Amino acid sequence: MGKLWRWILGYSDAAPAARTSVAAPAPLRDVIRDTPEAVPLAQLDERFHRFVLGLPDYAVDEPSLEERTLLRRLQLHSVQFDVRSLPRLPTVLPQLLRSLKADNVGGAQLSKLIGRDPVLVGEVMRVSRSIYYRTLHPIQSLQHAVVLLGQDGLRRVVTMHVMKPILHASAGMFGHVAGQRLWEHAERCAHACAYLGKSTSDPFEAYLAGIVCNTGTGAVVRLLDQEAPAEIGPLTGQFLAACARLGAQISLKAAQHWDLPANVLAALEERADGRTPPSSQLGRALACADTLTMTQVLCDHGLLPSGASPVGAQCEFFPAAMIERCQQDLQRQFREAEAQPD
Repeated sequence: MGKLWRWILGYSDAAPAARTSVAAPAPLRDVIRDTPEAVPLAQLDERFHRFVLGLPDYAVDEPSLEERTLLRRLQLHSVQFDVRSLPRLPTVLPQLLRSLKADNVGGAQLSKLIGRDPVLVGEVMRVSRSIYYRTLHPIQSLQHAVVLLGQDGLRRVVTMHVMKPILHASAGMFGHVAGQRLWEHAERCAHACAYLGKSTSDPFEAYLAGIVCNTGTGAVVRLLDQEAPAEIGPLTGQFLAACARLGAQISLKAAQHWDLPANVLAALEERADGRTPPSSQLGRALACADTLTMTQVLCDHGLLPSGASPVGAQCEFFPAAMIERCQQDLQRQFREAEAQPD
């Protein structure tokens, strides 16, 4: 799959194995009503991961013996995690991505390739009709949509097409709800990271960093579905924080396996380290985008009051006015776009 990403980025060839687990009803979650508008990062992070796993709020912070035992098993699995176990990719992608590298490929040829994958057709049409690409006349054909998006836009759509099944690849006790919620975060984080990094980083590298940053979280969810006993309970904040760190480490492994650009790897490495604030421009954009995205997703689902803002070092890398514009852009791109018919 590393060569697949080389195609996306304009380098060079390859693809990976799906898995499933038994579906179970998602645990109920509590709606948080009396939350202050300024949300500390640790609190925001815990609420987001409870939301992803479908867990209620839980006041106990000290992990139980059962949780500590489970965490040791997860840590062992994460060290041995085989990135080749990530879901296999659609067969049309290699040829399409090769074509996107060529400057002389026309819209008709790209449309023909995209037309072989109905899901990708749907994504291209959906994005071309979004508020971002609003046109005077409705988009009526796939070829019109392809021309409107251009090669950069198509690279983003194809990247979403690659990542969505990877984040949706679990259907067990925790994964039953996690896939869609991780995807909500991924596409927003990619957009926010590209927005914040537009003056200091390559826009597509920033987009990539945002969309892959929670790949490892999806893998940890699948490990939880395999290892956690059914009676494990709502899980403590310390346990969830440890799982988030494992997820960041697996995300870095996956990105290295896919041969993503050096700047993306550096940003993900800073995120996986977590002991000090990121120093790279892309690492800072990713940290801030991740925080803003978690906030927006929780607000959209009524788990934070409308207008809540995160507080912490991640939000101090950029001027307050730029962060506010990024938040407004996220709201416009996703809340309004989702209200539009496909």
